[in-house]
Amino acid sequence: MNKWMLVTAMWLVGGGLQDGAKPAPNWGAYAPRSVPSAALREGRLSFDCRATVGDFTGTTTTVRGEMTGGTDLKALRGWVEAPVITLVTGNGRRDRDLNKSMESDRYPTIRFELTGVAPRMEQGDTTLVDLQGKFRIHGVEREVTIPAIVVHGSGAIRVHSMTPIDVKDYRIGGLSKAFGMLRVYDGIVVYIDVTFATDKPSGGAPAG
Repeated sequence: MNKWMLVTAMWLVGGGLQDGAKPAPNWGAYAPRSVPSAALREGRLSFDCRATVGDFTGTTTTVRGEMTGGTDLKALRGWVEAPVITLVTGNGRRDRDLNKSMESDRYPTIRFELTGVAPRMEQGDTTLVDLQGKFRIHGVEREVTIPAIVVHGSGAIRVHSMTPIDVKDYRIGGLSKAFGMLRVYDGIVVYIDVTFATDKPSGGAPAG
């Protein structure tokens, strides 16, 4: 699924459908379905950032996580996390600046903890939902609700999500140099794409 498809689905979940409006063709009401517990098979965390010297994207595929299932998507709980130091932007100096701003030696991980799921609508094996949970970034924990797409596959569940973040909310500084001539703007867009293997037993969450 490319970013444009993801943006469209996020728009549907995040408020694009006003009261009284009809959903897109073939999208129907959510029908409860069971979800097994699972361990993370693979994942990708990325962010789009704007800067005065040119926009850039940071990415890592070093992602860990697990989920606890139940008789309904609403019962789904879990977590995903990634080491800050593994984020790469395609520029070594920028990567070093990113780790300095994020204080990765002091706050080594970015983590999202899922505390609730609100299904919205579905089409076939794809369900649009709101994920309720907490982001823990740079030592700051904030409650968030983010739109997501849940795709049920053979032996796996894939979750796509995107959400804007203001880095000031997480007390991340050091984004300006040379008297403000080189500046990274505060608003970024974070993308989460994780696949859980439902045909394998899950492990325990790491301490901390």
